[in-house]
Amino acid sequence: MKIMINGKTYDEERALYALSDAEVVDCSFMGPADGESAMKESRDIAVKNCRFELRYPLWHSHKFTLSDSSMSETCRAPLWYSTDGILNGTEINGVKCLRECQDITLKNCRAVSPEFGWRCDRLNVTDCEIESEYPFFESRNMTVHNLTLKGKYSFQYVENAEIFDSHFQTKDSFWHAKNVIIENSVIDGEYFGWYSENLTLRNCKISGTQPFCYCKKLTLVDCTLEGCDLAFEYSDVQADIIGGIDSVKNPMSGKITADSIGAIIRGREVYPCDCEIEIRK
Repeated sequence: MKIMINGKTYDEERALYALSDAEVVDCSFMGPADGESAMKESRDIAVKNCRFELRYPLWHSHKFTLSDSSMSETCRAPLWYSTDGILNGTEINGVKCLRECQDITLKNCRAVSPEFGWRCDRLNVTDCEIESEYPFFESRNMTVHNLTLKGKYSFQYVENAEIFDSHFQTKDSFWHAKNVIIENSVIDGEYFGWYSENLTLRNCKISGTQPFCYCKKLTLVDCTLEGCDLAFEYSDVQADIIGGIDSVKNPMSGKITADSIGAIIRGREVYPCDCEIEIRK
């Protein structure tokens, strides 16, 4: 029989440790005892409309849902090493949320959390807003729909990601990323995509200085580049750009097509640079 817990307040260490087959509703995790790890090692639980202010509440949790809840700034590192979870309509303000988790879905969530989503596998993010200084570091096998992201150093070392209809305000994003597809999205921030491999963008708007340097197998289809100068340095690129590019510098190989290019900079290269550049007539 499912355990029902309703309207309780817990502040002791491991208050609901190893809780299984349970619903936790309208509960608060706070108080003078300042206990950690409230629901560590839980299984098959549904948590709804709860408030978390204490540290590490959902570590090593499996098969869980967390909905319409909140995690305050004092709720540090709330989700680590957990699997098969759904977060829906939840606000997260604790630092270092989601680390080394697997099969986690976020829907309609808002997070302000430095170091969000590190080293996770099989994340599904839909209709979310995230502010993070270093989000999604070394995560893999991601699917993202309608994410609004504000931060720095986003998606570095990410592998196998598909991203749709999103808006990123960030810098140094997608460095060393591998096997990433981005469609119908806006990326606003300098130094985008350096050292990436097999990065593909379709119908995207990119802005910021010095994008796409040292890339391998870079593909841009029907994209626009605004305020993008010194682009494509030492990159292997196939790019079909709508509109103009401020400047292109020493692209290594492939072909770049645009309606206009303010400056094509060649010379002083340290690698052979044979990329074809075409201006539409």
